[in-house]
Amino acid sequence: MRKFVFICVVVVLLFMQSANVMAEERTDHTNYLNPSHVNLLRQGGYILYIRHGEATVGEDQPNYVLSDCATQRNLSAQGKQQAVLYGQKVRDLQIPLQTPVIASPFCRTRETAGLAFGVGNVQVDPFWTKVYKLSGQVSAEERDSTLAELTSILEKNPPEGMNKVIVAHSFPPGVGLGEIPYLGTVIIKPKGQGNGYEIVDLVSFNELLGL
Repeated sequence: MRKFVFICVVVVLLFMQSANVMAEERTDHTNYLNPSHVNLLRQGGYILYIRHGEATVGEDQPNYVLSDCATQRNLSAQGKQQAVLYGQKVRDLQIPLQTPVIASPFCRTRETAGLAFGVGNVQVDPFWTKVYKLSGQVSAEERDSTLAELTSILEKNPPEGMNKVIVAHSFPPGVGLGEIPYLGTVIIKPKGQGNGYEIVDLVSFNELLGL
């Protein structure tokens, strides 16, 4: 009888271990960019909104100066490496990009864009400092104005067969495009001027590299 009970316990434990392994496999399987999205991006017509690479060097001072990186939080060595790998991966995937790519004026966003896509292919747009400020203390009126301007930018279609790239900042939770990890990419489908936009997916840096 004891032998029978022992065998039953072993069988149950083996079953539980097998179930856990299958669950882990299912979880791992979801950590990759949907291949169908890559095919869509190869056709063009989307916006890739990218947060800058890991930035843990220094901090943004209250009186930061956009032209002075010493007054800002900057890319770490890992953040710089991430940016290079990001650009290489996009090229390997043969995703057509509109140039110049757009970057926020902060040093970490300009450097991310330059390392990923080439310094000569970067155009700075001061609007994205307003998105950065959304994570601080702003009035409801200022927030709504920034989000309205954001919509007017993201609803415009890029040139046929191309994808527009914006390298900027994360958003506060539940605001705009929401929280974005370092070098995470929000894939956006513009619906045309006056019609808004659709968020297709949020892809982490590791998911992109996993393709």
